[in-house]
Amino acid sequence: MKKKWTALAAGTMLSAMVLAACGGDDGGSAGGDGEGGGNSEGLDTRIVTIATGGASGPYNIIGTTLASEYSDAYGVNSKPQTTGASVENINLIKEGKVEMAFVMSDVLTEAVDGTGNFSEPVDQVQQIAALYPNFVQIVTTADSGIETVDDLKGKRVAVGDQNSGVEVNARNLLEGHGITYDDIEVDYLGYAEAADGLRSGQIDAAFLTSGLPNSSVLELSKSLNLSMVSVDPAKVEEIAEEQPYFISMEIPADTYGNEEAVPTAAIMNALVVSAELSEDDVYKLTQEFFDSLESLENSHQAASDISLEGAQEGMVAPVHPGAQKYYDEQ
Repeated sequence: MKKKWTALAAGTMLSAMVLAACGGDDGGSAGGDGEGGGNSEGLDTRIVTIATGGASGPYNIIGTTLASEYSDAYGVNSKPQTTGASVENINLIKEGKVEMAFVMSDVLTEAVDGTGNFSEPVDQVQQIAALYPNFVQIVTTADSGIETVDDLKGKRVAVGDQNSGVEVNARNLLEGHGITYDDIEVDYLGYAEAADGLRSGQIDAAFLTSGLPNSSVLELSKSLNLSMVSVDPAKVEEIAEEQPYFISMEIPADTYGNEEAVPTAAIMNALVVSAELSEDDVYKLTQEFFDSLESLENSHQAASDISLEGAQEGMVAPVHPGAQKYYDEQ
């Protein structure tokens, strides 16, 4: 019996030595040489938390799918984190509390320049890709009498969560029309809360800036006679002279039962990452992001506007070296 146990132990030790030799001295963690995407077994980091936005918004829906893809591909602990969106997301990266985030380009521009919501440039944030346009959706009821942005004066208006990307572009768009918060009654409400406020008559109009369709607006359109407030394209061009991230676009007909397309302003979204992540990790995260586009599109229609070509246009922040390496190889 003793001889059999000794032989078994020796065999076990030999197997362990062989496995150790094959696995290297890093326990099988990522790193590799970076060629062809580096070591496909995993990442240097073991956590990839993705800061998104409100639970019902496209950021969170797409981010949830992306986190699942990262977990499956690399065995990391990846999960979405619901937040107040863009400003909070950038601060979370700055503080090292998340690894990746969805943000609007207007807020990202402020972060890079150290203006607006940021007292100094945020060097910890780098960009992976430009994503899809966020449409400024100013929603009201058909009997409110509100047809243009100027009609918002004196009304009670939801402008998004305080310091969110929605609130930043709402404030800038209003100011471009000569309207300040002193001219309206401001409510800081996220998507779901704004929809509830319209449904109950507590507010007259709401800014819900997101990809199309916004699930809160879509749900609201089934029970309320909605009207979308138009934004004059000429005015958008004028505002864009000072705020170049604004572009003129249209909310297509029948998005929310609207018979005609509604002209409005739009802002590109951005996928950003912590500058502290390694080049190899961000290369892999970028690669998996584009490999997962079909899954992202299935989770939310807005992701259908993401493309490899478009992702490299309209970037407003420094590109992470790992993402740049991926683009250079395409």
